[in-house]
Amino acid sequence: MKEFVLDNSVVMRWLLQSPKKSDQVYAEKVLQCLIVEKALVPNLWHLEACNVLLGAEKRSQVSVGEVEGFIAQLGNLPIRVDSLTSNSAFTRTMSLARAYKLSSYDAAYLELAVRERIPLATLDKNLIRAAKRASVEIYGLSR
Repeated sequence: MKEFVLDNSVVMRWLLQSPKKSDQVYAEKVLQCLIVEKALVPNLWHLEACNVLLGAEKRSQVSVGEVEGFIAQLGNLPIRVDSLTSNSAFTRTMSLARAYKLSSYDAAYLELAVRERIPLATLDKNLIRAAKRASVEIYGLSR
């Protein structure tokens, strides 16, 4: 089964609609690919998702029930958490963040894709730019 790194920017589009139609289409295509492929996320992914979901609740974009239902659905998807992300934080991740002017969170996704030599699914423009410069394939664009 093929694997790819799944950025939170894609995952959140499964619940929170994007005003940009192309972003929504891409996110939904990535979700459909999880029928036959697996996603890999850095071990900060749950905290990052939680932060976005809590913010959406505060802005009344979603209800607590919708968030809880969404979290339950995420638990049924083939998403594997990388346990080694934090081991690279002060070394490779920090270097990538500096080199490509990324947040440490975004650099963690890039580091994982580089380390595992697999594509990265993301909607984050800065992360896309950095991935291309680092010779990391953007998931779904070469298909």
